[in-house]
Amino acid sequence: MADFFQNGIITTLHNLQQRPIAELEADLLTFAKQRPMGLILPSLYSELQGSALPGIVSELSGVPYLNQIVIGLDRAGESDYRHALKFFDRLPQHHRVLWHDGPRLKEIDAQLMQLGLAPKEMGKGRNVWYCMGYTLASARTESVALHDCDITTYSRSLLARLIYPVANPQFNYEFCKGYYARTTGGHIHGRACRLLVTPLLGALKKTLGSMEYLDYMNSFRYALAGEFSFRRDVLNDIRIPSDWGLEIGVLSEMYRNYASNRLCQADIASSYDHKHQALSANDDGGGLSKMSIDIAKALFRKLATQGVVFDKGKFRTIKATYYRMALDAIENSHNNAVMNGLHLDIHQEEQAVELFAENIIKAGDAFVERPNERPFIPSWNRVVSALPDIFNQLIEAVEADHKDFGG
Repeated sequence: MADFFQNGIITTLHNLQQRPIAELEADLLTFAKQRPMGLILPSLYSELQGSALPGIVSELSGVPYLNQIVIGLDRAGESDYRHALKFFDRLPQHHRVLWHDGPRLKEIDAQLMQLGLAPKEMGKGRNVWYCMGYTLASARTESVALHDCDITTYSRSLLARLIYPVANPQFNYEFCKGYYARTTGGHIHGRACRLLVTPLLGALKKTLGSMEYLDYMNSFRYALAGEFSFRRDVLNDIRIPSDWGLEIGVLSEMYRNYASNRLCQADIASSYDHKHQALSANDDGGGLSKMSIDIAKALFRKLATQGVVFDKGKFRTIKATYYRMALDAIENSHNNAVMNGLHLDIHQEEQAVELFAENIIKAGDAFVERPNERPFIPSWNRVVSALPDIFNQLIEAVEADHKDFGG
């Protein structure tokens, strides 16, 4: 049973008694009459052939309250897209697959590129952004959840608990962040959060002094969780990064746009596992190495908007402070693992911390040396202002793809 302690400035909605899924879904069916609900699934085509996504689709097939499912499909040729349409056809809810590599959506992307409004790199952020645009264009939902397609421990209760806070008309939340314990198979996971984000936030606070933004970020129990839910209006104004800084960027945008009492986090799963990223110690362009650089840059960019002035000397101080706090975090995790009969490899943990410490400097160098970098994808409000018929174009393109290739 979870604790009911509230810490930080963000409301935590705990899982206190494992309420039956039938009760949660009965509530959500009632809420759906006033606030129709949808789900965004950003997916790589390769995930259709994995072990996680078939189980997720099977679980979703029994969800009674969803009005719409929007699937973003990346790295897919024509035959892959045809296969994807058949793969998702078992879903009883209204659903559409956005073929991002198809000629119609690529043509829309080219238009936006000419206006300087298109995402600048491929990845999850770009996928999610186009799915958000289609969700706004279709106007079928008032509350929208988003989660990844590689969750091997998926249960439909995860979705129910994730969307409940923004779907309940008696709640005033605009945004909910999911969290969970990253312990499966006798191991503690979640290195990027445990060993990078949490000690880095502590190091920034110690180096820069107390700041409301750092207190806010430190209030989230799992800042890198890829599970969110929103009220639909949030999707109009949010600007998200196209790189691995997506989760940090979303939290930063919610801090900028909304009062803290409109935000919450919810315990959505007793266990959670997904595809694990390699450390990629010799490759800054992939794995946890690239992720750590993008995450650090996302934090530095946000702090700069708060008036913090960075230079190379400050980044060296942040690195040194981080390193000491991260080593303490390893000890804390190890002791927690031992007491709970779990395994944690201290050598591998310290290797990760050493890499993250080096990458804090690399992120700082990139921040200082590329001051004109525009990491955020523009908000959909701005896109509509520049291209008023963009939503009609999105709907027409997706429907034409569905009709032409779904037979």
